[in-house]
Amino acid sequence: MKTMDLTELLKSNPYPGRGIVLGRSPDGEKAVIAYFIMGRSENSRNRVFVETPDGIRTQAYDPAKLTDPSLIIYAPVRVFGTSTIVTNGDQTDTIRDFLEKGLPFEQALRTREFEPDGPNWTPRISGLLSPDGSYKLSILKAADEAGTGCLRQTFEYPGQPGLGHFIHTYKCDGDPIPSYEGEPTPVSIEGDINTFTASLWEHLNEDNKVSLFTRFISLESGKAETRIVNKNQ
Repeated sequence: MKTMDLTELLKSNPYPGRGIVLGRSPDGEKAVIAYFIMGRSENSRNRVFVETPDGIRTQAYDPAKLTDPSLIIYAPVRVFGTSTIVTNGDQTDTIRDFLEKGLPFEQALRTREFEPDGPNWTPRISGLLSPDGSYKLSILKAADEAGTGCLRQTFEYPGQPGLGHFIHTYKCDGDPIPSYEGEPTPVSIEGDINTFTASLWEHLNEDNKVSLFTRFISLESGKAETRIVNKNQ
């Protein structure tokens, strides 16, 4: 399968919505995570990422302008043991709760479905990074325009140097917004964490980008480096 240029994918799509990239650094020594959010409404754009002891959470930049927190305030990233969970909603907590009981990622997501925001029916995307650098990506999306059923797809990857996989909520902008289609896109991972972060942020649409989180984790020591970029500073 052809490996795509991640920055070109971002540059050519003004509204991929929320996106997850999991992969491995070019030297193969670090696991790589990226998660970004975008927004078209004032409520969606009124957010920042804030670091927490076990990951990050979203927070209203201006609390006075927050109207409906139900689908925009959540913990996108949580560390559980030596694994890292990253999602675009409160299913982060569902996955963590199942893992705590010794139950698998896939079983946790069978209890959830796409977001109740018809007619868009925003997909729920989720990832689980294991300490050996292997990872899973999942998408839960509506089976039809009426949202009468849920399609659940999970993909597993071994983790290979310089390679990542990218999944996002929306195929492109629209009204209603079309959901992501197909398997996660194989993308090249280039540079160190600073170069990687700067390149992603630069190529996200200027009007719609809101926040970006990146993390490089040493597969040998487990030590993590994190970067957070918020449009609202």
